[in-house]
Amino acid sequence: MKRALAGLGLAAALLSSCAAQGPARIDVLFAGGSYNADQSRMTGQAHVLKLTPRHARHATPLVFVPGQGQTIANFLGTPDGREGWAMDFLRRGFTVYLMDQPGRGASGYDVAYGPAERQGPLVLEQRFTAPETFEAAPGMAYGWPQAVRHSQWPGTGLPGDPAFDQFFASQVEYVSGSVSSVLVAEAGAALLDRIGPAVVVTHSQSGAFGWGIGELRPQLVRAIVAVEPSGPPFASAPRPWGDGDPEAVSKPYGLTVTPLTYEPALNNPADLVRVWEPSENPELTGCWLQDGTPRWLAHLAPAPVLVLTAEASYHAGYDHCTAAYLSQAGVQTEFVRMEDWGLHGNGHMVMLEKNSAAISGRIADWLEAAQRPDGEPVLQ
Repeated sequence: MKRALAGLGLAAALLSSCAAQGPARIDVLFAGGSYNADQSRMTGQAHVLKLTPRHARHATPLVFVPGQGQTIANFLGTPDGREGWAMDFLRRGFTVYLMDQPGRGASGYDVAYGPAERQGPLVLEQRFTAPETFEAAPGMAYGWPQAVRHSQWPGTGLPGDPAFDQFFASQVEYVSGSVSSVLVAEAGAALLDRIGPAVVVTHSQSGAFGWGIGELRPQLVRAIVAVEPSGPPFASAPRPWGDGDPEAVSKPYGLTVTPLTYEPALNNPADLVRVWEPSENPELTGCWLQDGTPRWLAHLAPAPVLVLTAEASYHAGYDHCTAAYLSQAGVQTEFVRMEDWGLHGNGHMVMLEKNSAAISGRIADWLEAAQRPDGEPVLQ
């Protein structure tokens, strides 16, 4: 009951905000999902909140997918009470779809998905809200060189601070392992089948799932905005930027654990030969790229990609690898470090930080100017 009342309170606040800025239509739908053998349960469905501006400027909508442990609350408001990206884009005339990952948030968790995981407060402090307070330690996934530049979190970023407590309260359990890769891609594809062509906006973990949506529906993805997408290619970044084994292949298809269509075709993902390109910059990791004549990502190539990286995030050390891999594989990719846009001091949770509206504004500018490889504008 408390959770239901909290949801009603959020909806009421959103309605009030929309009314103040000009009426907007709010719709709730569920995309994807299927019944089990005896028709007693449904799994795979994604809860989607649709926000329609009163005066739409763009026929092409935006579909937002949150990252690990997060829900669409990330895009509705910030932990210190400011309006979120959803309202920013509504004001620019975009129709916005906010999709909770299947097994997450209002999409609902089911035991059929397997074990669930949850992030504790220390991980959030180290990686998201207060990385500048942690000194580098050998073998630990914190203390990356860029962390000292972090200045945009609204508050101390530590437990007991109101903004941090609000942020931690928003964290939810999430499906562990690679199950989400299939669930999110299929639900995202089902959503596009229903609404038509759209721009897919991903963050963090959902970055890999955005490539999966593009793989399944290349004709319906107009562009992909990948904000600090899961990466780098093939394996985890080395510490202090990454927290996995940089020698173990965790993404056999380069960007994903799920199949991607390459040309020439892959008979086996092991046929995707890779080579290590070292970095001479101590603030950047080297990259795994394709060796020899690169194969093309046939289903991702039709849509331009923006890879956006924050100045002080752990992603600052390796997102260039994801962008380089996409470009090498024939995808029209623009890699932007936020400091080159004059946006300084950001960590990983850019949509929640103090300059969030400035960031969304620059993304909107990019979308309004971007063209696809065939010369068509991204937005229609």
